Amino acid sequence: MRDRKAAFLLGHDAEFWAALLLNLKGYRILARRFQGGGAEVDLVASRFGTLVFVEVKARATLEDALLTITPRKIERMSRAARAFLPRLPRPPHTIRCDAILVAPGHLPRHIVSVGELMID
Repeated sequence: MRDRKAAFLLGHDAEFWAALLLNLKGYRILARRFQGGGAEVDLVASRFGTLVFVEVKARATLEDALLTITPRKIERMSRAARAFLPRLPRPPHTIRCDAILVAPGHLPRHIVSVGELMID
C-alpha cells in the first residue's frame, strides 16, 4: 500500500513539473488527467494552433521512462485524443503526441512527437 501511494505522489509531482515546463515553453494546459474513450492522457496542451497530448513518465532514469512509451501506450493515448477532439470549438492545425520524462537528479526532458496518434 505504501509503495502505491509513493508511486502516485511521484507521478503527481512529475505532472506538476511537466505542466510547469510546458507553460514556460509557451503552451497552455487545456486538461490534466483527461479520461475518455476508455483511456487517460496526462496533459493536453496547445500552442500556436498545435494540440499536444502529453504522456508524463517518472522513473529512476530518463532512459527507463522513455522505455515505458510503448505502441500500446500510444494507442491508448489515441483513444483519449479521439474523445477529446469533439470538445474543441474548432479543429487544431496540428495534433501531436509528446512525452515528458522525469527522473531524480535530472531536468525534465520534453520529447516532441514521441509517437503517431491514430485519430481517424
